[in-house]
Amino acid sequence: MKSIEKKVHPYIPNSVPSIAEQMLQEIGVESIEEFYEDVPEKLRLKRRMNLPEPITSEAALKRHVETILKRNQPCGPNLSFLGAGCYQHYVPAVCDEVNQRGEFLTAYEGGPYTDHGKYQALFEYASMMAELLNMEVVNVPTYDGLQAAATSLRMACRITGRREIILTRALSSDMRLKLRDFCRPNIDIKTVDYDPETGQMDLGMLAREVSSRTAAVYFENPAYLGFMETQGEEISRIAHEQGALCVVGVDPSSLGVITPPAEYGADIACGDIQTLGIHMHFGGGQAGFIATHDDERYIAEYPSRLFGITPTSVEGEYGFGDVAFERTHFAVREQGKEWVGTAAALWGITAGVYLALMGPQGMVDLGEGVMSRSHYAMRQIDKIEGIKAPVFKAPHLKEFVVSFEGTGKTVDEVNKGLLERHIFGGKSLSQEFPELIDGALYCVTEVHTKEDIDRLVNALQEVTR
Repeated sequence: MKSIEKKVHPYIPNSVPSIAEQMLQEIGVESIEEFYEDVPEKLRLKRRMNLPEPITSEAALKRHVETILKRNQPCGPNLSFLGAGCYQHYVPAVCDEVNQRGEFLTAYEGGPYTDHGKYQALFEYASMMAELLNMEVVNVPTYDGLQAAATSLRMACRITGRREIILTRALSSDMRLKLRDFCRPNIDIKTVDYDPETGQMDLGMLAREVSSRTAAVYFENPAYLGFMETQGEEISRIAHEQGALCVVGVDPSSLGVITPPAEYGADIACGDIQTLGIHMHFGGGQAGFIATHDDERYIAEYPSRLFGITPTSVEGEYGFGDVAFERTHFAVREQGKEWVGTAAALWGITAGVYLALMGPQGMVDLGEGVMSRSHYAMRQIDKIEGIKAPVFKAPHLKEFVVSFEGTGKTVDEVNKGLLERHIFGGKSLSQEFPELIDGALYCVTEVHTKEDIDRLVNALQEVTR
């Protein structure tokens, strides 16, 4: 038997040489290399990887990681006006308290044998989301809002039997790439431009593009660029006249003050629940929802789990569990419509806690507070010489595009100056929208005070002189 490298890795289980030797004997192989016999030689790396030497001391490893983390500039000690898909809303302490409970603190939904109340918690979350959206059916969360949108459009294709979708161009590059990758190679994507003055979808172009081949028209409200799409009813009408569905991405935190998509003709609503009591994280804190009316044609095309309530054999007692489980890949495996995971279930429980705490009036107060702050910010920023805010002549909720064209400064120069003052400026839009080369996307939420906004305005005046 070939000898195994005599090295014990403190963070790799069973790396003690004698234990590794015993494992190889037990399964009847002479070396670890035997496991890789099927990998062609040309694909094997013959040299050592260009990696630093391993850190085997826990104390040294902790110090190394902390040194790296110190380079990070989080939003807490700084003043942030970033948004663009991940938002700094206030997270009530009860959200963290509940989602850290042992019976909930897992990404996995579990089964009846490990439920511990997760089914009911997710049912309650879905029920409150349905009330907020004025729809009857809401799924257990997907990985993020991008996947929710992509899955919604694939659902639309299966429902209509068509293979073409139409998007507004006023989408983030992340969303456009996600939809392209999720829908190819068997779904065609067309794009409709937006009005450069208002940001609204070009209805004339939409009417020309929608046809009997179109499965769905997709837009967001509020849009990625911050403005409200006020033509929702007309967009839905144009889509429906050709037998297509209308799919709308929406920020659920906005629904205390703006009309839900179902009210202007949306067949499927989708989005991300990060704004509902979930912290910003590196690559996390995102979870997507999909909502429809209680229509069997739509329910049958959900790939994700749906939880319902039913009476038990005990009078007055109820149980919670899967609805139409046979449509999921958990039941039919390779015949499943999509492969879905369970990594975002915990965030559904967290969002349910947030919605229960806020209640209907709390969501109204949230929306009104955000709008009053953002509109104050827009008015004050627009007073600065050479700056225009907002760029689009349309209603706005919490995000808006600011143009620095008249200042002679680039967005990067402005953001650098703001960062020196411990302020995170807006996201530069030049790569996503070349026509907005001098534009930045700013976000204001309920966490910002009047003093915070005034500080931003004063800093902008200083860095643009």
